[in-house]
Amino acid sequence: MKFISWNVNGLRACVQKGFTEYFQETDADFFCLQETKLQEGQIDFSPEGYYCYWNYAVKKGYSGTAIFTKKKPLTVTYGIGIEEHDQEGRVITLEYENFYMVTVYTPNSQSELARLEYRMKWEDDFRAYLKKLDEKKPVIMCGDLNVAHREIDLKNPKTNRRNAGFTEEERGKFTEFLESGFTDTFRYFYPEETGIYSWWSYRFKAREKNAGWRIDYFCTSKRLEDKLVSAAIHTEVLGSDHCPVEVQINVE
Repeated sequence: MKFISWNVNGLRACVQKGFTEYFQETDADFFCLQETKLQEGQIDFSPEGYYCYWNYAVKKGYSGTAIFTKKKPLTVTYGIGIEEHDQEGRVITLEYENFYMVTVYTPNSQSELARLEYRMKWEDDFRAYLKKLDEKKPVIMCGDLNVAHREIDLKNPKTNRRNAGFTEEERGKFTEFLESGFTDTFRYFYPEETGIYSWWSYRFKAREKNAGWRIDYFCTSKRLEDKLVSAAIHTEVLGSDHCPVEVQINVE
């Protein structure tokens, strides 16, 4: 099965830049979005052959996630069951017979790390949520995790050491998450690959110079490793400041 995840940085804007064509071309079994930045009724996008699930932030034009799937889920859950975290439309979980599919848009720690303390609480609570799911059946989780885990995951590690997305605290939480029984699928296939990123600032011609960060991931329960087929980061796809990431898994 083919899984795609993409932070579209505003779906209405992305649709003007070729999103619909890309969606149709990929013919994914699951297509997950982050940062849709819309409310119910603001877009008419219901592709044929897909079940559509949206989680909107309370605040207009902010955050938001969506999943389009060819396979009808047994259950659908929005958020992680903690009110403090569930106002921003950040998580959708689909339950299937043999796995859970989760998409997430992790909160950014913001400039001057204004939201780092909140981010740390989010990390612990979200990890606990995934662990609880994992106790029942394997988890496939994707999204914009707003962290470059290792120095090879961004172009300029030295100058970004205390910037949001590359603090010791955020990187440490991601390590903790992986050690709790999960696999970063891109690194599973490409453990030391450099120069492959999924996000570039709109400033300073960053994409042109490939001065990027790898902050979009597919992570799976460790016990799914033998079912992983391939992973890819589609750096050639434009339309957002992020590009789509992909994994293929033999799971039904």
